[in-house]
Amino acid sequence: MSNETTLPANGVQRTFAVLRALAAAPAQGTRVTQIAKDIGLTQGTTHRLLQSLVNEGMVEQDERSKLYRLGMDLFSLAARAGNGWDMRALCRPVLLRLCGSLGDTMFLLVRSRFDAVCVDRVDGPFPIRAFTGDIGGRVALGVGQGALAILAFLPEAERDEVIRYNLPRIREFGVFDEVYLRTEIERVRQNGYAARNAGLLDGMAGLAVPIFDCSGQIVAALSIGTLTSRLSDDRLPTVVQILKREADALSKRINPFDPALRRPMHVPDAARDAAGESA
Repeated sequence: MSNETTLPANGVQRTFAVLRALAAAPAQGTRVTQIAKDIGLTQGTTHRLLQSLVNEGMVEQDERSKLYRLGMDLFSLAARAGNGWDMRALCRPVLLRLCGSLGDTMFLLVRSRFDAVCVDRVDGPFPIRAFTGDIGGRVALGVGQGALAILAFLPEAERDEVIRYNLPRIREFGVFDEVYLRTEIERVRQNGYAARNAGLLDGMAGLAVPIFDCSGQIVAALSIGTLTSRLSDDRLPTVVQILKREADALSKRINPFDPALRRPMHVPDAARDAAGESA
């Protein structure tokens, strides 16, 4: 027997019950029968609500599988809600502050499928080289400290998929095989940061900490690029503590629907100009 009568008759509340059920469903979507079961409505009522949401672009239905999932128009609305605190604008003062206090180059990296993309950079006084290069540059997840920090904190199944895809891409660096990469990932997960003093770029050192959104999902990395001599064993704990403190504060304020997280490959010219990056 249906427990539909125990739910509020308010159509708005029922509509949001459907949306929340879809948000909790697998990424590929779910069937109307499962949604109805999850929220305690009849299949007919649930189907009518879903069709209304489809008509508004808030929900999509796959033509082949007939599965329902949240639509892009809904994500667009959520993204607009986060525009007042978009991640790049939110993190920019942190990068400037860290660059000024530490005297090293700071990077903000976000994930783009199997890569990490540099969406902001503030240069310190020391000339350095980095895998991502300037704003808009990208590198395979797992290469470099920022990309490794992002990879390490992905959900396990997703992380495995990225590793399988990226291993052939990163073998050109010479030291990477699956055992090495998984060992590094485990070290990062245990320590809460990625650091290397003698890396693949001669004379360069790096350190990165993960940044999560307010729902706890990994979205970015706060990374420092510097000279090997400036990331000694004595200095490392202090830098880690400072970066972690800033990353933790940012994580509480990042909107999961930030446009910079959904389309990081499109870095606005204004962001490049604001960075004041050196040639």
